[in-house]
Amino acid sequence: MQAKKSSLSLAILIIVLAFGLILLILLQTGPVYAARANANPTPIGPNRYTSMSVDYTLYKWWIADWQSNQVHCAFWVDHEGLPTDDDIINACGLPFYTNEWEAHSAPCSNDEIQSCDGYYLIQGGSKPATKDVPVILPPPMVWISVEGCEPDPDGWCSQQPFLVLTGEEPLPNEKITTIYGSVGSDSFACSTNPCKFKLEKTQPEGVRMQFWVASTYGDTSDIFTATLRVVSEEDDGTNHLVKPRLYVDVLSTQWVGEPAASCAQAWEAFPPTQGLPDWLTTPETSDDLKSNIPYAYLAANLISQGVVDTASCPGGGLMPDGSANSCGMDAAKPAVEKWQNQFDHLIFQIAQENEVPAQLLKNLFSRESQFWPGVFRNGKDIGLGQLTEGGADTALLWNPSFYDQFCPLILDKSVCEAKGYAKLKPRQQAILRGALVHSVDASCNDCPLGLDISRANFSIEIFAHTLLANCEQAGKIVENVTNGEPAGKSVSYEDMWRFTLVNYNAGPGCLSDAMEKAASSDGDPRFGWDNVAKQLDEVCKSAVSYVNDISKVAPPAPGGTETPTPTPTEPTEEPDDSGATPIPDNDGE
Repeated sequence: MQAKKSSLSLAILIIVLAFGLILLILLQTGPVYAARANANPTPIGPNRYTSMSVDYTLYKWWIADWQSNQVHCAFWVDHEGLPTDDDIINACGLPFYTNEWEAHSAPCSNDEIQSCDGYYLIQGGSKPATKDVPVILPPPMVWISVEGCEPDPDGWCSQQPFLVLTGEEPLPNEKITTIYGSVGSDSFACSTNPCKFKLEKTQPEGVRMQFWVASTYGDTSDIFTATLRVVSEEDDGTNHLVKPRLYVDVLSTQWVGEPAASCAQAWEAFPPTQGLPDWLTTPETSDDLKSNIPYAYLAANLISQGVVDTASCPGGGLMPDGSANSCGMDAAKPAVEKWQNQFDHLIFQIAQENEVPAQLLKNLFSRESQFWPGVFRNGKDIGLGQLTEGGADTALLWNPSFYDQFCPLILDKSVCEAKGYAKLKPRQQAILRGALVHSVDASCNDCPLGLDISRANFSIEIFAHTLLANCEQAGKIVENVTNGEPAGKSVSYEDMWRFTLVNYNAGPGCLSDAMEKAASSDGDPRFGWDNVAKQLDEVCKSAVSYVNDISKVAPPAPGGTETPTPTPTEPTEEPDDSGATPIPDNDGE
């Protein structure tokens, strides 16, 4: 009897083990294979190199002294133009460069050559050469998208959405083997490409993902990241549960769906599911940007330039201080309306190309210059967006892609590419800042109305790039105050734009100090706009009305109710207005 019980127990154990094995197999079928946290192999990253032989020209240079014409250093360079500082240091040594060349390289006049203790460069010829150049092959990639959503007019999914990771192998005869990653602390590995996940509700701040692919080439892609938010709406407002709707947001450089809201990726901040406020939108057409605000500053400029006939008005339509009187304002109304809308098409186009809210850009021009693109009052605020050298510094430092476009227009391309703005010499930085400010100045003595409208049109894109630079810098300031957390973890998307405007108007010092004070305050929320605005120092307080004007100015359609007239603001910084002229920099300095 005991033997039968043992046999029965053994049979039950075998059945249980078999069922468990079958269940395990069933659970692991499909594209996603569950794995323990941190169980995925460590990605090695792309490792793809080859070489190719190229022909080029070597140029020989000598450094000689003026007094004896003795050659102190001879070397070859592999580029046209004068040798750079690095060329001389590498060939002649740092001591010679510092103590001799840099200290005594000033040119000598003909009548002082015999007594001159300086040095000069002379080209000694050239020769053809061949070298093997390493070539980096394109790496594997992985893209993230959503399918099956079928969004309704409000952007909510009407069907069950799936997150899709798709690996891409650019090399022929190679293929993606596995898609790896993690969601929070849970790892996953997919042997199928693409890899799909059924989406469920996440925390309001979203969940962070990492993902990469492995290839038969023997390497992996870089590790990419995404922040995923899935919002569920289950209540119809009458306490009756309905079929839940899902709203999906993905913030990632690898996203291939509709572009994210402006700067959302930089801040890792999700826009509100109910839609953006009007001041942070780009409307359907440029006609929707039309406004008819009675700008007094603009009216005064149009009157003084003879655009408006105010002969019948007292004082010619102007007050003693140069502003427009009521008669001048009435006479100038049609011209003011036409002028403020002449830039709408370009604002709309550039906003779309650079992913900047078009209404925000127009509101900013409204508040800064009332669309008169000249020099304001003290001569240090320039153009439609009133750029200063401090603002130019932000644009060049915090918008690298814009720096890459602008710098070679002013300095030697090799200098721009080798160093980046932060590593340029102070003189080079000053030249770039001066050139950027000069580029947005539409003042022109020989032009009709004293303005070069083509330059004003060109400046709109400059200000779009400057706005994006400020959004990057504002995000970094918040990140620093919150111990390295993405800005969107602590600050709403809309408030991050308010902080960007503080940064643009009052400068990063004002924003940084206010954020530091907010971090130790009792405000709720600590990093909400109302609390941070209270923390601004007295010298920075004007930024509050500046932000409120831009975030609330919604220009009415013709015939609508007029909003309070914005006025150009005084600068909050006193930058050095060098008026530097764009010049080529061929000596590497």
